[in-house]
Amino acid sequence: MKDPVLEKAAVSELARQRGTINLIPSENYASKEIMALLGSPLINKYSEGYPGKRYYPGNALYDTIETLAAERIKKVFRLGADWHVNVQPYSGSGANLAAYLALMQPGETLLGMGLAAGGHLSHGHRVAMPGRLFHSVQYGLGSDGLLDYIEIERMAIQHQAKVIVSGVTSYPRALDFAKFGHAAKKAGAHHVADISHIAGLVAAGLHPSPFPHADVVTSTTHKTLRGPRGAFIACRKDFADRIDRVVFPGLQGGPHNHVTAAIARMGFEALRPDFKKYQKQVLLNAKALAVALIKRGFRLVTDGTDIHLMVIDCSPIPLGGMEAETLLEAAGITANRNAIPGDASPFYPSGVRVGTPAVTTRGMKERDMAAIAGFFERVLVLKEKPASVKKEVEAMMKKFPLYE
Repeated sequence: MKDPVLEKAAVSELARQRGTINLIPSENYASKEIMALLGSPLINKYSEGYPGKRYYPGNALYDTIETLAAERIKKVFRLGADWHVNVQPYSGSGANLAAYLALMQPGETLLGMGLAAGGHLSHGHRVAMPGRLFHSVQYGLGSDGLLDYIEIERMAIQHQAKVIVSGVTSYPRALDFAKFGHAAKKAGAHHVADISHIAGLVAAGLHPSPFPHADVVTSTTHKTLRGPRGAFIACRKDFADRIDRVVFPGLQGGPHNHVTAAIARMGFEALRPDFKKYQKQVLLNAKALAVALIKRGFRLVTDGTDIHLMVIDCSPIPLGGMEAETLLEAAGITANRNAIPGDASPFYPSGVRVGTPAVTTRGMKERDMAAIAGFFERVLVLKEKPASVKKEVEAMMKKFPLYE
């Protein structure tokens, strides 16, 4: 039976994805093989529990799939037998909450990065559940606009933090996980590293690894990993039972088996030689885009990037982040508004966050980043009509086919 309204929406969305430049750094394009698993009969089964300890019959094959997904993640990140991986969390925010609940009690102190500085809602912002359950203290940036690790250590000790979160959603510089780990030890705290954005770079050896310095590492499985919308928690074996019990039955019911299988496939793809080549190109494109934007007069937070993303300060243009986002979208370019240091409220941000994972998956190289920077200048600075730029964007994207 046809469902014309829904079918039209799905077809239109594919056309939108094909014809736009996607610069949202938390988005990417999964492979056809991953998408096939997400639409497979694996979706039909309940598998509450863990391999070998299910609450429903008929789970032998799902035990195999879940074990395979966890083992492949361990291989991707070169983890030994002293690490345990849980692939059941539905999202990165859920994975972070599970980690906190396994390591501390409600009301104890959680030290995380503030939203305007580049942190995530799940790192302790007051509107999210971690900020409500725990005594949340937020660290920011130093006078140079960079992380001040000495100040983070001082805050951890002063506030008697039980968990310190390292990880970013819009801070464009590499993280020194060793210094976070040192601060945690000095404060008698646990170190949780959220690598959702940089997991692909870490796996490829292009960003320092948190694993030698953290008790728990969380990550989504899309973004730079190019997998399905899901998450995993890796922890030292000492915390395995606590983590597993919080995930199930503490926070959620049965795992989404089709997603688990897609995570296993993601691990397969991440272990291939071309995965590292892709991650290198992500970084090359990010550097090229940052340079091209600066040459055209844009101000970037921290004056550049070490990773896959950067944040444009729109205040000199002058535009608000929402205005810039809207104009760009009208021109066929998706980049999201984002708070930057000094913003009073995330509801009125001054920045726009851009990244290169998705355009790199489409096959773009450094020369294409210069063209993208030109589109930004024409739309945001020279005030050309977005509709005219959109035609050029659509013509450009025909050179980089998607799912054809």
